[in-house]
Amino acid sequence: MQLILISGLSGSGKSVALNVLEDSGYYYVDNLPAKLLSQTIEFLTAAGHPRVAVSVDLLDTEALADLPRTVADFRQNGHDVRVLFLEAKADTLIKRFSETRRRHPLSDDRLTLPECIERERELLAAVADIAHRVDTSDLSPNTLRNWVKEFVGLPRSGLTLLFESFGFKHGVPLNADIVFDTRCLPNPNYDPRLQQLTGRDGAVIEFLESEPATRKMLEDIRRFISDWLPEFDRDNRSYLTVAVGCTGGKHRSVYLTEALAAHFRGHAQVLLRHRELKE
Repeated sequence: MQLILISGLSGSGKSVALNVLEDSGYYYVDNLPAKLLSQTIEFLTAAGHPRVAVSVDLLDTEALADLPRTVADFRQNGHDVRVLFLEAKADTLIKRFSETRRRHPLSDDRLTLPECIERERELLAAVADIAHRVDTSDLSPNTLRNWVKEFVGLPRSGLTLLFESFGFKHGVPLNADIVFDTRCLPNPNYDPRLQQLTGRDGAVIEFLESEPATRKMLEDIRRFISDWLPEFDRDNRSYLTVAVGCTGGKHRSVYLTEALAAHFRGHAQVLLRHRELKE
């Protein structure tokens, strides 16, 4: 069975992700109590379902503690298990709850909405540690749908390496494991001919590759990742997110993430994302 477990903060887009999987032919279960996960997968395996997506209700601290072991057991039994954790910045979640007028699942007479969000983040920290994390703060629903499709389409073996470009003026991605700052490099945005282009365009690539500092930074980042990737793999990490940022997230960071992804595709499973390009 290919099993996709979806978790994350309330309001982060879990319903969008689950709908994508339903439309793609997955048998889906929404808001399943975590303590029933093993029995449910056993039943669905016996029923012959090859692809299953489960949105798990993980606000049970005892079940949270057992989830990493449960996932390991599933994999030992031959299942292709992928855990997707969606999150967003607190101000984004507050805005979403305000727009939809929904109550937060942890709401009571004692906690404010920001306090509910932070409490949920703390409760789910153990799940985030074993999952592929996606920060949906600046993502449109359509972009999130595309990213989910890309995530489930990868062959599953070993560590998945995600390169993500971003703009510092919009904030560092929450899901980043390693962050590189490229704002010290010459900025194509100051050239009127290049302002409306991106790091994927030939003129911007030519501009950046003509700069010795760009070539040196690219080589330094490649060497750093090459040196440490085996250690992350030995640590049984399933996903490693390398975020590369510049000021606006459209020129320097895009060029470097494209170059890094192209280099490492021969060494690991690679995902490539450009947050500010709104793909």
